[in-house]
Amino acid sequence: MMNNSRKTIIRVWYTAFALALCIYQVANAQFGQQIQWSADGNGIIRLEQGEIIEEAVVNPRQQVILASRADLTPVDSAAPLAVRRFAFSLDRSHILINTNTKRVWRYDTRGDYWVFNRQDKTLRQLGRSLPRSSLMYAKFSPDGKQVAYVSGHNLYVENVSGSTITPLTQDGTDRIIHGTFDWAYEEEFGCRDGFRWSPDGKKIAFWTIDARTIRNFLMINNTDSAYSYTIPVEYPKVGEAPSGAAIAVVDVASGRTVKMDIPGDPVQHYLPRMEWAANSDELIIQQLNRKQQESNLYLADAANGRCTRIYQESDEAWIDVKGRWNNDDPSGWEWIADGKAFIWVSEKDGWRHLYRIDRQGREQLITPGDYDVIAITRIDEANGYIYFSASPGNATQQYLYRVKLAGGPPDRITPEGQDGTHHYTISPNGKLALHQYSSHAAISRGHVISLPDHRTLAEGHYHELPPDERRAEFFSVTTADGVEMDGWMVKPKAFDPTKKYPVVFYVYGEPAGQTVSDTYGVGTNRLYKGDMAADGYLYISVENRGTPAPKGRAWRKAIYKNIGILNIRDQAMAAKEILKWPFVDSSRVAVWGWSGGGSSTLNLLFQHPEIYQTGIAVAAVGNQLMYDNIYQERYMGVPQEDPAPFVQGSPVTHARNLRGQLLYIHGTGDDNVHYQNAELLLNELIKHNKQFSFMPYPNRSHAINEGEGTTEHLSTLYTNFLKQHCPPGGR
Repeated sequence: MMNNSRKTIIRVWYTAFALALCIYQVANAQFGQQIQWSADGNGIIRLEQGEIIEEAVVNPRQQVILASRADLTPVDSAAPLAVRRFAFSLDRSHILINTNTKRVWRYDTRGDYWVFNRQDKTLRQLGRSLPRSSLMYAKFSPDGKQVAYVSGHNLYVENVSGSTITPLTQDGTDRIIHGTFDWAYEEEFGCRDGFRWSPDGKKIAFWTIDARTIRNFLMINNTDSAYSYTIPVEYPKVGEAPSGAAIAVVDVASGRTVKMDIPGDPVQHYLPRMEWAANSDELIIQQLNRKQQESNLYLADAANGRCTRIYQESDEAWIDVKGRWNNDDPSGWEWIADGKAFIWVSEKDGWRHLYRIDRQGREQLITPGDYDVIAITRIDEANGYIYFSASPGNATQQYLYRVKLAGGPPDRITPEGQDGTHHYTISPNGKLALHQYSSHAAISRGHVISLPDHRTLAEGHYHELPPDERRAEFFSVTTADGVEMDGWMVKPKAFDPTKKYPVVFYVYGEPAGQTVSDTYGVGTNRLYKGDMAADGYLYISVENRGTPAPKGRAWRKAIYKNIGILNIRDQAMAAKEILKWPFVDSSRVAVWGWSGGGSSTLNLLFQHPEIYQTGIAVAAVGNQLMYDNIYQERYMGVPQEDPAPFVQGSPVTHARNLRGQLLYIHGTGDDNVHYQNAELLLNELIKHNKQFSFMPYPNRSHAINEGEGTTEHLSTLYTNFLKQHCPPGGR
């Protein structure tokens, strides 16, 4: 999901490119970044060689060192802090430094925090009496005099100038979770930072997750000691009741806590979003029912907890939360008109559109038309516009548009003539943007432009591939069911149209990801050791219904109660059309995928053995009843009400049909898709005497990238199996 590789470019362009990369590819905006805009929007603040510097984006030679290596060196240390993230107080007099970080599930959100005072050049560690690397999501109060943070599932506040640590909660455990979230909320809603300072700095609103009823799933470590031991993960399987969620407000000075009186059973509802309602007296809270088909917005009185519903919407399939169009970050609330209204995103009219909603729940459609808003890029209220990304004409691409806050037809800001995917990070003042452009044919990074005229103020780096080096070709295919699907194809380098070539399909196929996009590097197989095109493979991916392509609600939500069913038929029917092409060898057809793509691979191999002879599935959900409740119930319903789709869509149900060659790969330490899925699948294959290849990776997570030699081994395994059972080259 994140590509950390960066090609060497001239330093003058590095700043803009690095910021664009950070904003668009790192889902950690809610707890600080290594690179960020300056308050006036004319420069950026970034980390360079251990120092925090501010640099004008139009003239990178104008630099100011805000914290030097010497400044960031503790008095009892010879080495400066290894800065992972930083954040400023509003008056910029203090810098909060996050270091010595440790991973919690997917992200390194636990660590140590230090405060650097820029005026007297002092550096002081926070939470010194608490366990090392235990602090999470530290944030300055609005006046910059205090810092709040989570440690050991409790919420604390500490004065910047002193060393007094005040606990605001004291009953936190691994099951009573204050100020952050459990595994399922983090994984499926993007919820991590679970507390918010009030604008006046006197109160903190925070979540409490009650996971006491959630059973542990036990992963087993057999390699790190003479006797094996278990690693418990509180993990609610599909069909199991969720954790209870509550929201409270604590007065920082007195410690008095008021719980918000949110209607409904807290165990049968989710609370994925909460913020202060543009003042220090009220909260605004989003509540979803367990099926995630009904969304309620409440204004909550912080003084007495009384909640008033101001807005409600429903969907026969599911309702997406903000993280789905905000880089997996659900935080923030888009207030306008001095807090009298806010911007909301809904698919209620069949397309993902922007609405203005006031505090009484009255709504106004801002972006009418048959197109999807992909993401909000910036609300420029001073000039009366909202900038957003969209691609009305091609779902594989992305461009910048703007629309008046009053609503109406959008204006395209991205100039014509650069087909592909465009990303912008717009400055707080709405006048500048860092522009990154990518397509299968070219990549352009580090440009600084003015808005709205898109005039280039500072040139970046542009690289265009010669026509003979452009890897991917885009196409569309219409299936026998009348479904038109986008796809890309990489042909062999020495392509001879009179010959027939083996085809390798790359698949994901579920609502969490899109594989067909016009971006640089599309068509690259990161697991293949070597060059697939040079070796003589056709490499293809097609996008089935149910993936998050900007093709409207009906496209995306056709997969409701149909994972493992509709997406599999779409993929197979597209493959049938592709196999009619004269240069495709229908006797050498392979498919592979990871996670949801691994599940799709298994289902394609089992449900359509007449098409696919070879499959490589990595970290797959073999039985949908073994995955987490938030994800699986969102897209498949509650199994107690209708278990049939879960059974019909699970690979274990169809394993008896295996005829081709299967390589199955799974990490035994996978906390996301449990290794249990592998063993259940293996048992079913064994029961039916189906021969297959299997590779477990001890203690590796869902990414299978831990441990010396792992990546090389996995790549070699994948490549050798593919070459053996789906030989390359034209015939």
